[in-house]
Amino acid sequence: MDEQKIRWGIVGTGKIAASFAEDIGHAPNAELLAVGSRSRAAAEAFGDRFAIPRRHASYASLAEDPQVDIAYIATPHTQHHENSALCLQAGKAVLCEKPFTVNAGEARSLIDLARQRGLFLMEAMWTRFLPATRELRRLLEQGVLGEVRMLAADFGKRFDFDAASRLFAPELGGGALLDLGVYPVSLASLVFGPPARITSMVSMGRTGVDEQEGIVFGYEGGRLAVLYASMQATTPDEATILGTRGYLRIHTPMHAPERMTLCLEGSQEQSLEYPIRGNGLHYQAIEAMRCLREGMRESDSMRLEESLEVMQAMDAVRSQWGLRYPGER
Repeated sequence: MDEQKIRWGIVGTGKIAASFAEDIGHAPNAELLAVGSRSRAAAEAFGDRFAIPRRHASYASLAEDPQVDIAYIATPHTQHHENSALCLQAGKAVLCEKPFTVNAGEARSLIDLARQRGLFLMEAMWTRFLPATRELRRLLEQGVLGEVRMLAADFGKRFDFDAASRLFAPELGGGALLDLGVYPVSLASLVFGPPARITSMVSMGRTGVDEQEGIVFGYEGGRLAVLYASMQATTPDEATILGTRGYLRIHTPMHAPERMTLCLEGSQEQSLEYPIRGNGLHYQAIEAMRCLREGMRESDSMRLEESLEVMQAMDAVRSQWGLRYPGER
């Protein structure tokens, strides 16, 4: 029996929207049906580029399109809550780019709305659905590393200062934490769950965004996650998970891994390879479509409560720095 075709609409026409549009063809029975932008010209140009038949000159128009089954929110961080809520209120399932929102209050609002409306909602933390991450989850569940005691993870990429760039704009949720740090923070959540204690230090930039930070999460029993993110320097972009029986190294790029090394006591190192097809964004689309076909309201691989916990942890980190975004709810 053929699987039900799922019709997608993309909210936004930027870089991540283009990457998703390039990849969606790798997802069986996915149809890229519509795109929405704030301008007719941008919607038409994006539609022409990716052969998308339905082009909307506003996000509200896409949300109301009766032919769209699920909306992919690909707008800047500070618009995630507004755009996701718009689509949920119009009865659409939603896959919202990471970070889920800019803070936990917005995340809770979206979760409550989706549950009230009985609609599917998921954070597009695409790393969670890659082949290597699925294997990581299996290894952890089977206790291959023994008791996991520590995680070290980083993600840094140097950007030349540009006051006009979204990355350096506090009003757009710029800074290292939401763009880069969210990856090691989410990995720590996958490995350990929510932290019990948080310690951090930050280097603030001239526009008032966090440009570099170090974070330590503490967990019950003395377990630790040591994380850092930077816009001032390019880092190895790796992670190492340390257990009582050995360790697992996730090789660069940690946020989109294709290779891991497993080293257990008394055994030779094992090299594990998990190639990514395309940009890797279609794996999350496949998961979202599975959930829709099975009548699920959320994914068990990226639970809504976990997305909330990740936002709560990042809120706590920012509170230590005294960092609030302009207009933040």
